[in-house]
Amino acid sequence: MRIGVLGAGSWAIALTVLLHKRGHQVSMWEFNPQDAEMLQQKREHPVKLPGIRIPDDVDINNDIAATVKASEIIICAVPSQTMRSTMKRIAQLCTDKEISSIQGWVIVAKGIETDTLKLMTDVLLEELPQITSDKLLVLSGPSHAEEVSRDIPSTVVAASENRELALKIQENFSTDTFRIYTNNDIRGVELAGSVKNVIALAAGISDGLGCGDNTKGALMTRGIAEMMRLGRKMGAQESTFSGLAGIGDLITTCISKHSRNRKMGELIASGLSLQEALSKMTMVAEGVATTRSVHQLAEKLGIEMPITAAVYSLLFEGKDARLMAKELMGRELKTEWY
Repeated sequence: MRIGVLGAGSWAIALTVLLHKRGHQVSMWEFNPQDAEMLQQKREHPVKLPGIRIPDDVDINNDIAATVKASEIIICAVPSQTMRSTMKRIAQLCTDKEISSIQGWVIVAKGIETDTLKLMTDVLLEELPQITSDKLLVLSGPSHAEEVSRDIPSTVVAASENRELALKIQENFSTDTFRIYTNNDIRGVELAGSVKNVIALAAGISDGLGCGDNTKGALMTRGIAEMMRLGRKMGAQESTFSGLAGIGDLITTCISKHSRNRKMGELIASGLSLQEALSKMTMVAEGVATTRSVHQLAEKLGIEMPITAAVYSLLFEGKDARLMAKELMGRELKTEWY
């Protein structure tokens, strides 16, 4: 297959290397021309994914139109908050026929757009009216690039309303160390992959405050309850949140040393301001922007999401982390499921 990867971050590189090993013809587009040139020369990103070599026959370029024109499948691996501008760029530079000829658009970004509160599938359908929902697929699950790129066994889920597309991606992307399951709940998988980053921020804050395993276990399980509550309201299948995209990815993101969002939470708990913490991150922590979006969604839909609300207050309203923890523990006593 001819596969175009939009983005050149750690996950984009990991997928590029994985798919090249499978024998696919892969090209990778990088927005920044200086970064594209650096990757062309070094065949490695020394900051985002050190030690992982990009094969010489992978085309790395700064021409998004050329990448789209040369591809059967497009992997959308740019950060969620730049997804719309990336799709606008494609709409401007590619013809209707070139866009329509793409067999599948695989979304691997995890986030909810700020202001519009749209999921990434919604963004693609709005900006590229030439494509239909049956050409969209979301690939998500516990899959840190640092481990996938080194062939450490990992599992993810491919979600699409088009079973044939899901099976095609499953068959062509799976390897001996990268196992893919299928799912038809594309909205649930998108929501799970987004909201888990907010809970991972809370887990990092917990670590930064010196709390224990009991605390993190509580945050993860009550975080799943929040994810399910939002999912039910937005038409997702509740079982999705018990699967790889939900609890699987949540556990990994909350406990892993590779987790950007957990690390971001630690920095915030140390007393740094949001801007100070962001300046120390070498890669995007999607959970920061997503916290704002999820909090706004919860208020709009009338859903109680106390962990999300607490993280929002800490990030954007300057609330003290220890006070936040105290207020969460002091909330009105309830039944476990409501």
